[in-house]
Amino acid sequence: MASVDELWLVDFGDPFPGEPAHHRPALVIGPDEVFGPDLPFVILCPLTTTHRAISLHVEVEAEPATGLDEASYVQTEQLRPVSRRRLVHRLGAIDRSTAAEVHHVLRVLLGH
Repeated sequence: MASVDELWLVDFGDPFPGEPAHHRPALVIGPDEVFGPDLPFVILCPLTTTHRAISLHVEVEAEPATGLDEASYVQTEQLRPVSRRRLVHRLGAIDRSTAAEVHHVLRVLLGH
């Protein structure tokens, strides 16, 4: 079961222009485990390896703990629910500092 702050390889399928496509890493944002494993979806933000210098993007280092091959950026503006069946396999997880930064950007983005 996917947990908050884990990185997963996700099958996004065929996209519309500007959306994430095919298989790519994504950060699980929710729902929290308190809701149980029966929910058929997860909320996540896709990652990109393109550094666009956008304040909404949070850098994630490539290291064994994250499972990433190169530095990537959490695209918080692409927050979306997807079916759990789109999760291909777990890559790793982000550290507490990066998680705090992502959650701060999301709160600002969503006005909370």
